Amino acid sequence: MKKYTIPFLLFSLTLLACQDPSSSSSELVSSLPPSSQDNPNGILPLEPEETCLEPRLDTYWVCTWSDEFNGDALNRDHWNVEVNGNGGGNNEAQYYLEENIAVEDGNLVITAKKETYINKQYTSGRINSRYKVSAKYSRVVFRAQMPAGRGTWAAVWMLPLFNRYGQWPNSGEIDILEYVGYDENRVFAATHTAKFNHTTNNNPSFGKTVEQAEEAMVTYEMIWSPGEIRVAADGDFYGTFRYIPQFNQDVTYDEVFPFDQEFYFIINLAIGGSWGGVEGIDNTFFPTQMKVDYLRLYEYDYAVDTFDPPVTPTNLATSQLENTIHWNRDFIGTKVEYYLIYVDGEFHRFTEN
Repeated sequence: MKKYTIPFLLFSLTLLACQDPSSSSSELVSSLPPSSQDNPNGILPLEPEETCLEPRLDTYWVCTWSDEFNGDALNRDHWNVEVNGNGGGNNEAQYYLEENIAVEDGNLVITAKKETYINKQYTSGRINSRYKVSAKYSRVVFRAQMPAGRGTWAAVWMLPLFNRYGQWPNSGEIDILEYVGYDENRVFAATHTAKFNHTTNNNPSFGKTVEQAEEAMVTYEMIWSPGEIRVAADGDFYGTFRYIPQFNQDVTYDEVFPFDQEFYFIINLAIGGSWGGVEGIDNTFFPTQMKVDYLRLYEYDYAVDTFDPPVTPTNLATSQLENTIHWNRDFIGTKVEYYLIYVDGEFHRFTEN
């Protein structure tokens, strides 16, 4: 990532981006390895993952991992299969079994069935990529077909690889796609954090009508950058989750937006539960299936971007919290790797990237 110097003051406090102010751009480039000196930002370009069928998006996004769900078996280098009847923390009615998960005809297929297994009356499937595939500040794209039937609850979502800020919901949850069968052709996205989560009925969420969500494959997408997560369906960005410190001065940033850590993927089809089962379960739809054509992870290639230097931050102000400052957000500022903080002219610390 390119590094810039941006001085600004507040009550004898200075914040600088991470370039050394005593070094010129030419001096910085000359110190880089020969293999990176020819690139505009002094770093090597990203290389696409060979198996990804769409290696680049919009010039700067490079596919660094994908599961195209080809072949005849789940790729265990990518996925863990969950087997349990714990109810997902939402009083769900299914027991997750390995045999309800298949890869066929180029799709991941999760089948929910009306059958008794131990203490449950339904079976289904759930997989996760914990300790195998994780992401931070990235673009996620997948195609999926939703299950039919009142009582179904399908999701593609993410949880933190490590709970740096504590157990759920403190370390966050990102729901890229949720679908409940009683609300036909409506898709949803949501986040959950310590301050904003469904247990307190205040978590942010967005919904969108998607025609034929149960009959056809639809492309879903998330673009995750520092302080912001955007979600889309078939190219229409319908929701933005954004950290606004001016409106959350009563708590530290991680209680509002802990999305600065690695997260892993979960794909599952639940039955019933606190949301999926609000209007009961219609047994006439079973068996019913959720299908995923592919899941692709893209990273932004800063090596080939020619973005302008960040503008000087505006409205720099102290917060209600001790030792905290904030300023107005700008798009280029999200590409600053970290800042140097000076107090009364003396270096104090780096910000976390």
